[in-house]
Amino acid sequence: MTSAEHHSGFIAILGRPNVGKSTLLNALLGQKVAAVSPRPQTTRRRQLGILSLENAQLVFVDTPGIHQARHKLGEFLNYEAEEAADGVDVIIWLVDSSDQPTEDDIRIADLLNKLPLRAQRLLVLNKIDIPSADEESANSAEYVKLLNHAEAMKVSATKKIGLDELREKLISMLPERPPDYPEEQVTDSYERDIAADLIRESCLKILRDEVPHSLAVRIDEFKERENGMAYIAATIFVERESQKGIVIGEGGKMLKSIGSAARKEIEEMGGRKIFLEVRVKVSKDWRDNQNMLNQFGYIKRK
Repeated sequence: MTSAEHHSGFIAILGRPNVGKSTLLNALLGQKVAAVSPRPQTTRRRQLGILSLENAQLVFVDTPGIHQARHKLGEFLNYEAEEAADGVDVIIWLVDSSDQPTEDDIRIADLLNKLPLRAQRLLVLNKIDIPSADEESANSAEYVKLLNHAEAMKVSATKKIGLDELREKLISMLPERPPDYPEEQVTDSYERDIAADLIRESCLKILRDEVPHSLAVRIDEFKERENGMAYIAATIFVERESQKGIVIGEGGKMLKSIGSAARKEIEEMGGRKIFLEVRVKVSKDWRDNQNMLNQFGYIKRK
């Protein structure tokens, strides 16, 4: 590649829930733009992560995990992920090399094998630091069998193993063309949307499995103040009164912990102090209520 060449393009990251899509995106960018937690389905919307280098611009499309949908929210998440594969230059199928393929993995492989070959495919085996060498080799072979016309690469997003090689491979797969975005831009999401995701991330980390996916966050106010601080008012929605009590905790301790953790993440993201006010409301069965899904921005683009 000569110094005059510049490669640019869009790269969708697909995979089942909890294989590390957002962790990989943040690791490749070298900064946090996507919410991450050990709980599945942390990502609920497509989000761009833009990596600008001297000779290339890689525009990553982070997507929700594809899974067996059980409500309108699940249907939306699958729609978002599948739509992301349309019109990109490269599709990364990210899998967990510490585990055998699941039904969701087979569903994704079938989807990718049926798609027209407009975009190049790259199988990326994540979490290679977890299994033994024999387990990793056996599992990898099963994934390779599932996806036709695809090369495979191995990484650990958390340990940052294989990321340089993956970046170089992706650059070689992108067309030669000028950048699509300004060099300083790292995402297409607004700060208030990222703030909502970071509040929900804090909920998932602190609450563990008690209120996993029955939770959504709406930013009610986002105001800049004259002293350079920002004021954010947010509402956490749950589906049951019992869940509201869990989120608030005894004497409000749980909600205070969530707010404190989220505030630190948002301050690091925005590079300034914020005042965060969080409350909790019940919206019965919101995951199957299209009006509520629209409020949270879970709207199909077509």
